[in-house]
Amino acid sequence: MTKITILYDVIRWEEKALYNAGKKLDVEVELVDVKEELFDMSKPLDSKYGDIILQRAVSYYRNLHTTAFFEFKGKRVINSFYTANVTGNKMLTTLLLQKSNIPTPKTVVTLTSDMAMKAFKEKFNGKAVLKPVSGSWGRLIALLNDEPSALAVFEDRDYMYPMYQIYYLQEYVKRPPRDLRLFVVGDEVIAGIYRYQPETDWRTNTARGGKAIKCDITSEMEEIAIKAAKAVGGGVFGVDMMESPNGLIVHEVNNTTEFKNTVPATGVDIPKIIMEYVVKEARS
Repeated sequence: MTKITILYDVIRWEEKALYNAGKKLDVEVELVDVKEELFDMSKPLDSKYGDIILQRAVSYYRNLHTTAFFEFKGKRVINSFYTANVTGNKMLTTLLLQKSNIPTPKTVVTLTSDMAMKAFKEKFNGKAVLKPVSGSWGRLIALLNDEPSALAVFEDRDYMYPMYQIYYLQEYVKRPPRDLRLFVVGDEVIAGIYRYQPETDWRTNTARGGKAIKCDITSEMEEIAIKAAKAVGGGVFGVDMMESPNGLIVHEVNNTTEFKNTVPATGVDIPKIIMEYVVKEARS
């Protein structure tokens, strides 16, 4: 019997739903908390692990390092180490999207706050979005509306961890008060939502109160989402897009995406589809 190991560090609704979906298939499913494991690199891999690994750790670093461990020990991991590394870094994601001719917001990266201010004034005409190169749920993303606010944020970043001193600046895209998230599993777009920003925030993240509404997926959306997923290595993703005045642009590809709010909004059984995909990959 095919055995699937689901790695996690926090049990969310998604991990429970994936486990339950797997139990309904003709496979054995086990949840493994990576925080409770010893990863002995000097020994062969323990036989308790499944034929294939579904990576669901929330922490980027736990996700990346445990994916590397299992993959280098010979296990197939969804998503792969390459994909986890790329999608966990916004700069790397943007570079790959652009290399594949996928439309993205105008982006500039600098390594000092002085150069960040220079870019803010010269490249973005005094309004931009500053993002950490690694992070999720909209944390530490700042909308810079003028030079004094930009200077204050840049100075704060000078005293933070080195990761936050990579200044990843993007244009502020004029759009409806929403963005799109399309869910890609393998070569298929299985669901999509509009994420409407709450009244008190310009960000659309549902973790911050953004509202999920079913999106009727067009052929253009589908084409861009699948192309974006392939650009970062393929697997299971949430591809985020914005409706700019010049058309759809991709601003993020999520590696271990959440779907708690998407399932009721769309009626699509996302956990079942993901687990069916994992089983198919395990048996291929």
